[in-house]
Amino acid sequence: MTQPLSEFKSRSGLKRILSAIHYSLDGLKTAWRYEHAFRQELVLFFFAALLALALPVSAFQKLVLVGVLVLVLIVELINSAIEAVVDRISLERHPLSKNAKDLGSAAVLLACLLAAATWGVVLFNRFW
Repeated sequence: MTQPLSEFKSRSGLKRILSAIHYSLDGLKTAWRYEHAFRQELVLFFFAALLALALPVSAFQKLVLVGVLVLVLIVELINSAIEAVVDRISLERHPLSKNAKDLGSAAVLLACLLAAATWGVVLFNRFW
């Protein structure tokens, strides 16, 4: 027996792709509007990406420097989604809700540490 599809899932090719792009842009707008950490990280991304592109390093190193910054934004969006789902279920304090939010936050921390380490290694190898 197959599970019924969600009424929110479209099945056609081009319409599905266009809808997915629309939903993704809505997600980015929501993150910008309501997620302070995302705004901070996006502003940092903008300036750091410009710096990465201006650095006298290889194209691959530029890609890696910008890529780890994108990874931070991706993980922050996932963390925000986890927090939204937890809050949607209940605003009541609960150990499992705390765990979910803390685990999402830990994922963001690890992504930030990876970004910092990557930048440190590239800059250290280039300038020292």
